Amino acid sequence: MSRWAAKEAMQERILDTADRLFYGQGIRVVGVDTIAAEIGISKRTLYNYFPSKDELILAYLSRHLIEPKSSDRPLLEQILRYFDRLETWFASDTFRGCPFVNAIAELGNDSHPGAKMAVAYKEKRRLWLRDALTQLNVADPDGLATQVAILVEGAIIAALVRGDSGMARAAKEAARVLLTSAGLPDPELPVPEPEPPKARKAQPRRSLTPAAAKSGSGRAGKNR
Repeated sequence: MSRWAAKEAMQERILDTADRLFYGQGIRVVGVDTIAAEIGISKRTLYNYFPSKDELILAYLSRHLIEPKSSDRPLLEQILRYFDRLETWFASDTFRGCPFVNAIAELGNDSHPGAKMAVAYKEKRRLWLRDALTQLNVADPDGLATQVAILVEGAIIAALVRGDSGMARAAKEAARVLLTSAGLPDPELPVPEPEPPKARKAQPRRSLTPAAAKSGSGRAGKNR
């Protein structure tokens, strides 16, 4: 293994360990010495890769900056399906809440770079919702995006506190009510098929009365 590859491999080992310990035990609880000891290196070696704990915190949070995936699905369906992904995450053995919310709570300092990154990430997710709702032509996309984002955050906290992954489904149903109340169609309801055009009834031919028939017959005779 080349020197550069060995350096990259060690950097990944440090990040993997920091990710597991920071998320599982807490940013404040876990010190740099604990991470170094877990890997089997000295603190000095660790500082060669990350000069401070704050830089290690930023690298850890950066790993969780997940961009919305591009999809061919309708936007409304993408919004609601996000709650399905949350349910899968909540049901995992390693779920311990949102790493960004945890970081803000643990750092306790709005000016910390990690806290700023967390706030910026949450706002970016809300803006994605706003842009999607703008394309769907709702009356107040900004306000509705904030409401849906609150449901996402509430589901994460409720799932952590109650240990129930079903909180994602409850939040999804609440989001469905919000979105359909804004005039959007429910993507999970079948689209009604258009009714076939009604066939026009044929008008019955009127039969001639005896008097009319006799009159027509007389005219025909005169024309001969």
